[in-house]
Amino acid sequence: MKKGWEVKKLGEVCEFDKTPNSKSLPYIGLEDIEPNTGRFIGSTHPQRVKSLTFAFSREHVLYGRLRPYLNKALVPDFEGHCSTEIFPIRVTSRLDRRFLFLWLLSDKTVTQIDATCTGARMPRANMNAVLDFEIPLPPLPEQKRIVAILDKAFAAISTAKANAEKNLQNARELFESYLQSVFANPGDGWEEKKLGQIASFRNGLNYTKESEGELIKIVGVKDFQKSYWIPLENLDTIMIDGKLSEIDFLKEDDIVAVRSNGNQELIGRCILAGYLPEKISHSGFTIRIRINSNDIFPQYLCHYLKSQKARKQLVESGIGTNIKSLNQMTLSSLATPFPPLPKQRAIVAKLDAFSAETKKLEAIYQQKLADFDELKKSVLKRAFEGAI
Repeated sequence: MKKGWEVKKLGEVCEFDKTPNSKSLPYIGLEDIEPNTGRFIGSTHPQRVKSLTFAFSREHVLYGRLRPYLNKALVPDFEGHCSTEIFPIRVTSRLDRRFLFLWLLSDKTVTQIDATCTGARMPRANMNAVLDFEIPLPPLPEQKRIVAILDKAFAAISTAKANAEKNLQNARELFESYLQSVFANPGDGWEEKKLGQIASFRNGLNYTKESEGELIKIVGVKDFQKSYWIPLENLDTIMIDGKLSEIDFLKEDDIVAVRSNGNQELIGRCILAGYLPEKISHSGFTIRIRINSNDIFPQYLCHYLKSQKARKQLVESGIGTNIKSLNQMTLSSLATPFPPLPKQRAIVAKLDAFSAETKKLEAIYQQKLADFDELKKSVLKRAFEGAI
């Protein structure tokens, strides 16, 4: 421990101030989380109907104790009231608020607090146990100096991270832009066909928790994400009523599309079946597209269905009020441009090569983001060891 520093129990330099709110002030709930930082943000909406809330002021640090909001914190610059799952921590004159805030977010403290959690469904931290944690306590001027250094370092890390995130997004958009350009200007020998002319369709399986019969691996809506191939390693196993007929199983080169979803933007998403080592089917929220023409390269069609033009048509054709759905008639009428088969294969080869390059770029920027997170943890660790 650095000379002049003390070690105190947290309860000796602050307290959990659970004063009931009695005034109508801005309210902070567990849902008021800033997406990029994971910190609580001030809510401007009026007081909601709550059985009990805690009051807080500019003298507090707010800390969430309920997972998944555990280890989220805020140094408020306004008065208000908050959910009882958010603890207002009032510091004494010996402890700087932002010093405490940063200590609460340090990796060592987060690990310690996580270890106090109990409850299977929604684990909560034992805040009384947290009061017994030891906190390094340099003199107040030293605390403020450390906070200033950390604020400056984190601002620089935040800027660098924002640039990396922008570069990551640009890398992803490179492929999307190239994909659109491929289909924007069809060349000589291209022919437009309705999807129903070259493929057949079949809706997926409906089943419930009470179904009894055959166990089967299933492709569900969760398996699409931004995948191109069916992710065989992540498929769920479900039980269906009775026994499936051969027509319900997927085959290599089948394309599966999202048929129904509450989010209209997700309908029409598609993935391609590669080699299937076992019997696999697909859920009732999806629809199978099976090509019946030797002049169509399945990978080319899958790329086209993922293009902006095709996605726009599929999304806008969704019908229904709460759940938007595609039907077989809509898919059947989708106009699709096809060059000769050798050209289809050549296009896919170029797209695959371009995709591989953009994925390399994505990996580089994703690693940079991970490195920035580790750097932030390292800087916090050094700060509370007295090494800055």
